Amino acid sequence: MKRFGDFEAVKGIDIDVSPGESFGFLGPNGAGKSSTMRMIAAVSPVSEGVLRIFGLDPAHDGSAIRNRLGVVPQADNLDGELTPLDNLIIYGRYFDIPRSECIARARELLDFVQLSDRSAGRVDSLSGGMKRRLTIARGLMNRPEMLLLDEPTTGLDPQARHVLWDRLYRLKQQGVTLVLTTHYMDEAEQLCDRLVVMDAGRIAAEGSPRELITRYSTREVLELRFGAGQNADQESSLIGIGERLEVLADRVLVYADDGEAALREVHNRGLQPESSLVRRSSLEDVFLRLTGRSLEE
Repeated sequence: MKRFGDFEAVKGIDIDVSPGESFGFLGPNGAGKSSTMRMIAAVSPVSEGVLRIFGLDPAHDGSAIRNRLGVVPQADNLDGELTPLDNLIIYGRYFDIPRSECIARARELLDFVQLSDRSAGRVDSLSGGMKRRLTIARGLMNRPEMLLLDEPTTGLDPQARHVLWDRLYRLKQQGVTLVLTTHYMDEAEQLCDRLVVMDAGRIAAEGSPRELITRYSTREVLELRFGAGQNADQESSLIGIGERLEVLADRVLVYADDGEAALREVHNRGLQPESSLVRRSSLEDVFLRLTGRSLEE
């Protein structure tokens, strides 16, 4: 549990992350993900309950824990006036790594994140995706057993996100435990072996992405758009099509095992949506089922 005055940011969660696992916290802004990550990083004390990282108590062994962790914060708090190489070397020295070894590790990591050709320029000249990869490289300077990533791809374009996912997948193949927060359902599906859905400081569900989709949603979803302000008006006309309905501001979701059959029934009832789309269920549908809110809210 984590309190800030009278406010409970994390109201009590129970998780166990295995070595080499990629574990995710999925939820909207304000769900308690970042507060949880700060406790795991041994930089924010637990208000109540028991927390063990590598079997150690962060209240007494915070320094030992941090030496074995890599941290990638939400913001790329790099020194923009220095080069990527110097950013890594300086960070490595905080762990008392000899300078010569810092240089070798920094060059190795710049190659790993595909930034070797930008190692001598100023960080300010890098794109957002490059800065994000550099921040991950910095978090790996101490060769951590576990890498904590808080919203690793927020603000990145699709191409940069996929490059970053590839680097993280390679780290997992090397045996690094990944713990990440995200509000992107596709990111959670791509990266996580197992995850928890958080809402209002609590765990709403836990499992692999596929397990959660199977448990809480149908095989397919039919998305219907009836025009601005008209979606809610169509709810009564759609009752009985599929297993259930979700009426959002911009669309109506019909949950059904056969989306095309559901669409045919929509047309048989004389309804003419402006657009329709049949797709497979996703983790966003799971979140809607559990909380009644969109992940983007």
